[in-house]
Amino acid sequence: MISGLYSVSAISRQRIGLFGGSFNPAHKGHVALSEEALKRLQLDEVWWLMSPQNPLKDSRDTGDFNDRIAHAKNLTVNPRLIVTGMEAKLGTRTTAQTFRALLPMFQQSRFVWIMGADSFAGLHHWNDWREIPATLPLAVFARPGWTQKALGSPAARLLADHRVDAADAGQLADRAAPAWCFLNMPWRYESSTAIRNGNNTSGGYGNG
Repeated sequence: MISGLYSVSAISRQRIGLFGGSFNPAHKGHVALSEEALKRLQLDEVWWLMSPQNPLKDSRDTGDFNDRIAHAKNLTVNPRLIVTGMEAKLGTRTTAQTFRALLPMFQQSRFVWIMGADSFAGLHHWNDWREIPATLPLAVFARPGWTQKALGSPAARLLADHRVDAADAGQLADRAAPAWCFLNMPWRYESSTAIRNGNNTSGGYGNG
């Protein structure tokens, strides 16, 4: 078994999106993005990779891991959205580390890494960030106020020759990395940060 979730053989013919983040807390914007990914990328499932602790964020601001998992599971009524704590089981702290641990699974199946435009804009700050687009195709979803920053980011410049047209997003899971696609979608204004501050109407969707 990989991370106690699925065997490689069980998912070998599936198209799966991986959506990582603190989900602190998860909200309907995360759900909307995931369901958009199911449709636009022609995926069978989207797995939420709940981070025990985002290394770029203050641990004092991160809610209890088990509470975040439970809340996310209550929120995801769509059976094709799978909430996982696999990073805690793998003992990985960064996305690049998680990718290395899951490489046998990636080699047998078709996966896409899903992220918001804000995360893509700052991807160059992530640990070993070049490994991420070199390992899996990336689906980048627009977020209010972040389109130009994302499309002008170091990651976008590095991957300029590997961008896939949004009209071909359904083929992204079939492409070898590096490949990436920028996708517009109806804006959402939920924000994990705003929710923690008692205001759930400001900001945008994403990993908040």
